[in-house]
Amino acid sequence: MAGKKGMKKYAAGIREEVMSRIRAGESQRALSREYGISRWAIQCWQKEPALPKTRGRKPAKTLAEYKVENKRLRMENELLRDFLRSTERK
Repeated sequence: MAGKKGMKKYAAGIREEVMSRIRAGESQRALSREYGISRWAIQCWQKEPALPKTRGRKPAKTLAEYKVENKRLRMENELLRDFLRSTERK
């Protein structure tokens, strides 16, 4: 049975049996030969499944957060203007 991109799918029972034998200490190479499964496939089974990446928008800021940020930016601009005036740059 072919899966995505021509990759062969194996029954869950075979996967579990191979993984239990690997945990017991048998080599991937020997199990690969015995079951006719590529070593790459066995290595992929051993990897922990990756957590799905979360996409989406950042949580919206509240009006209060925008006001605080706006105040901070205004203060920063005022400090920069004062610094430039004190160094006689305009």
